[in-house]
Amino acid sequence: MATPGDLNETSYLLSPNTSDWDGQVVPDFTYGQEELVVEGVQWPQVPSALDTQLQSRFDAALCAAWAQRVELGLFRYRLGELRTQILPGTVGLVAQLNVERGVQRRRPQDVRSVRQAFDPQQFNFRKIPRGEVLFRLRPDPRDPRDGDSDILVVINVSPLERGHVLLVPEPALGLPQRLLPGALRAGLEAVLLSLHPGFRVGFNSLGGLASVNHLHLHGYYLDHRLPVEWAPSVPLDPKGRLHLLRTLPAPGFLFYVGRPGLDVEAVVSRVCRATDYLSEHEIAHNVFVTRGAPPGEAVPSSALSGLRVILWARKPSFGVKEGEAFNVALCELAGHLPVKTSQDFGSLTETAAVALIQDCLLPPAQTQEVQAALVALVAGESP
Repeated sequence: MATPGDLNETSYLLSPNTSDWDGQVVPDFTYGQEELVVEGVQWPQVPSALDTQLQSRFDAALCAAWAQRVELGLFRYRLGELRTQILPGTVGLVAQLNVERGVQRRRPQDVRSVRQAFDPQQFNFRKIPRGEVLFRLRPDPRDPRDGDSDILVVINVSPLERGHVLLVPEPALGLPQRLLPGALRAGLEAVLLSLHPGFRVGFNSLGGLASVNHLHLHGYYLDHRLPVEWAPSVPLDPKGRLHLLRTLPAPGFLFYVGRPGLDVEAVVSRVCRATDYLSEHEIAHNVFVTRGAPPGEAVPSSALSGLRVILWARKPSFGVKEGEAFNVALCELAGHLPVKTSQDFGSLTETAAVALIQDCLLPPAQTQEVQAALVALVAGESP
């Protein structure tokens, strides 16, 4: 069992080192299965209660280490309290003004294929300063795992919200940005380790607005509910293993975790087989992991009884995108819109936002082909 002593205050608040950190000691955050919380996390009736809610050991470690990196000046800009509004309408889109991210984030790499190989000459996470690494996320070694699941938790130097981190499998492996089971499992378990209802994790494929071709997931806190938490769905599989979200802002494929352990492993396998299919067919995609209601429920509830894992297949998009109010990647598809300029923030409507998001989706005929293929993948599982 993990104990607070595995990652105490003195072990994870480290001095920055601007040189290559390879070979230096990275503190471990070791956790056991008993720390994975599925039920009992909920949105408070009073939003300000999020500031005083009980933090998990994971939340305390991440937030303290992240805040220290802020004080050390390791980010490209100092993230203040972001102007936020719920766009008027029926969807519940959360728009935030984040001018600095739009201007100062690293330019996307030159990528032309969803399956592009890792290029060690381009920027990658082997090259980051040691101070940007918070800790290594490590399952208890007594828990049997299929392969190495250790993940570095690294700050995103151009944060879209507080606590914005990257989950990076061992950088020395030089893995391209293609979703693997160990990385996705760590992402799901990171959400289950947090007691904050708005801690989410996601993945952008190449062509799905991933800016670095080195395997990583995003994780961040957002103190607002998103429509995908409770959006209604219909089953695509008689055993309930795959569902279709049929709601705005973007229809997607829904997988659900109702308990830790076997449910996590089953969903990890299904999602990764689906993303493998999409990659092999050069179809860009995004994945979003959030606490939410069981499939089929359509009424917002404060209780979050499991994990929703949503997969969107979308048109490939390569290079820098200019001139739009926001770029469409994992958080925008889920209903969180980081807007680039004050003018767009003041004029953005729900109708315009939904149109921009849906313009990035596959045409209906190709969507039907993808749906048929994913249903067949699920149907072909071993009983």
